[in-house]
Amino acid sequence: MSQPDSKTLDEVAQLRAELDEANYRYYVLDDPKLSDADFDRMLQRLKTLEAAYPELITPDSPTQRVGAAPAAGFPQVEHAIPMLSLDNVFSEKDIQAFAQRVAERLEIHAESLSFSCEPKLDGVAVSLVYEQGVLISGATRGDGRTGEGITSNLRTLQTVPLKLRNRSTPELLEVRGEVIMRHSGFEALNERARERDSKIFANPRNAAAGSLRQLDPEVTATRPLEFHPYQLARLEPDMGDERHSELMQRLGKLGFRSSVELEVLNGAEAVIDYCHRLEAKRDRLGYDIDGVVIKVDDLRLQRELGFVARAPRWAVAYKFPAQEETTVVNDVEFQVGRTGAITPVARLEPVSVAGVTVSNATLHNADEIERLGVMIGDTVAIRRAGDVIPQVIRVDKDKRPEDARPIEFPTHCPVCEAQVERLEGEAVARCSGGLYCPAQRKEALKHFASRRALDIDGLGEKLIEQLVERDWVKTPADLFHLTAEQLATLPRMGEKSSSKLIRALGDARRTTLSRFIYALGIREVGEATAANLARHFGTLEGVMQAEQSALEAVNDVGPVVAAHAYTFFRQPYNRETIDALLQAGVTWEEAEVTHGPRPLEGQTWVLTGTLESMTRDEGKARLQALGAKVSGSVSKKTACLVAGEAAGSKLSKAEQMGVEVIDEPTFLVRLEKWENSVTQGEES
Repeated sequence: MSQPDSKTLDEVAQLRAELDEANYRYYVLDDPKLSDADFDRMLQRLKTLEAAYPELITPDSPTQRVGAAPAAGFPQVEHAIPMLSLDNVFSEKDIQAFAQRVAERLEIHAESLSFSCEPKLDGVAVSLVYEQGVLISGATRGDGRTGEGITSNLRTLQTVPLKLRNRSTPELLEVRGEVIMRHSGFEALNERARERDSKIFANPRNAAAGSLRQLDPEVTATRPLEFHPYQLARLEPDMGDERHSELMQRLGKLGFRSSVELEVLNGAEAVIDYCHRLEAKRDRLGYDIDGVVIKVDDLRLQRELGFVARAPRWAVAYKFPAQEETTVVNDVEFQVGRTGAITPVARLEPVSVAGVTVSNATLHNADEIERLGVMIGDTVAIRRAGDVIPQVIRVDKDKRPEDARPIEFPTHCPVCEAQVERLEGEAVARCSGGLYCPAQRKEALKHFASRRALDIDGLGEKLIEQLVERDWVKTPADLFHLTAEQLATLPRMGEKSSSKLIRALGDARRTTLSRFIYALGIREVGEATAANLARHFGTLEGVMQAEQSALEAVNDVGPVVAAHAYTFFRQPYNRETIDALLQAGVTWEEAEVTHGPRPLEGQTWVLTGTLESMTRDEGKARLQALGAKVSGSVSKKTACLVAGEAAGSKLSKAEQMGVEVIDEPTFLVRLEKWENSVTQGEES
């Protein structure tokens, strides 16, 4: 046998050092730097070298240990039976070879073997020990022989039974499984962290590990963690189960969440088919998996097959292509969304992730760029999960080149050159050229034509898309220059439909000032706020010329809304579009200026049930115009509840709390009285 040369020795030492560092950063510091794909490749390379030169294998090699040493701060727990990891396979040929090896060792035909297959959950492996049906301890995998005692933390998980459900509980039971965090919980956790400007987790597995290793169990209790069993390590006395799949069913009866994806299959080809089916639905599961665990289902055959040094002979893990890779940020461009949101997009050195070539990834917003510390030229880890847009999740600052450049957020829209607006406390920056910006054109037109705005009957979403795609309509003013002959050439728009739409556009020219202000689509300016602006200033010119402090003086207009309105009317493109609308014949009667408090100032109202004379949103807008706050729930602060048809629990709660309840006819009478008093400049 040949001896390893110095180059090989250096490579082995380098691989071990980098893998040890990666394990430490992941398991101890909760701050991974190496992608899953890079880790797997390096570990596989080290295994290959050690297989070629067995004399290089040492007890402390990463290939000879399952995980990292337990962290300080938790008691050490020695596992009665070591928590071994599984050997990985990466192809159909590998699966067939595994089945063949098992069959040859057992001296049976490979196709007669039954395998239990289930998702390989991407979380944190833990062990739970029950005595007389009661949970007495819980620990992490640790290094496979000694883990961290985190019983108090595991007790906070709703999916970990504190007491087994079945009456005939065993005297001793040790169940092993994976603690995971679903995608929905992970996103919510990170969103709360962004709001508090605290640590953002790289992925759900990292979040689960960090949550389990909290020294305060109350913190763990706030995290959306789940325990999913995958093995019954000890069971005393034996309950007579003959197969792994039967043990999993037993755990379901004892109160654990059993896997709905577990299947028992005969032969390698059926296993391969299962792997393909699970990979196809991987992105719809709602939680991360990185492969399939394949086990010989027969427990007697498992015992006969036994173990090698660090893994069972009767099971392997088939690994899916990685959803995380590393690449380089070549540049950053800024895209404008339908609502004006400015999103930075990293242009990447193309890289294959989960079988798809990725050359772009979202950086979300300026806060995320600052949090990541990413610069143009950086080496970054990107993650892709199904149809989700790939995102940059961390930066390898050790590989930053000398010519790396900071990312500069634009001050003006890259599409229309309007001012970019980002208010204090908001993460998203937005283009303020809402009426003019081509990127926002369809959304602006849909809002302008909506029922509560100019109410242009027959101008729906599909028709708007056709008008924009043909470049017939660039701003709302262009709508009023369309002709019936022009419209009749569109698909499904005959002479009758075209004439009807032209009449609707003619009707829409006569509106109210409050509707017109609402139709402009100013951020945060709803119907009630538009009505308050109209009443306060009386004219459109008055609203447009108002300083921010004057806007804040309007009822129900705070600093944020005032800033949005002020910025909107200072954009030349928006003012040009408003002028074009007026020239197209859009008119209204000027509103009477009314100042002072509204009749319902300081009152909280609730609407419930179905109203016949108006929608609940219309009722809400009229109440808000009178100064009321409209809530979705009844409380002691509720002044009155309006009960329409089929009123439910809110009505019952209001009656129990002694809140005034009125029906729709009484509501209409009071509304008319209050609105008349406002018009006459009186207070009721």
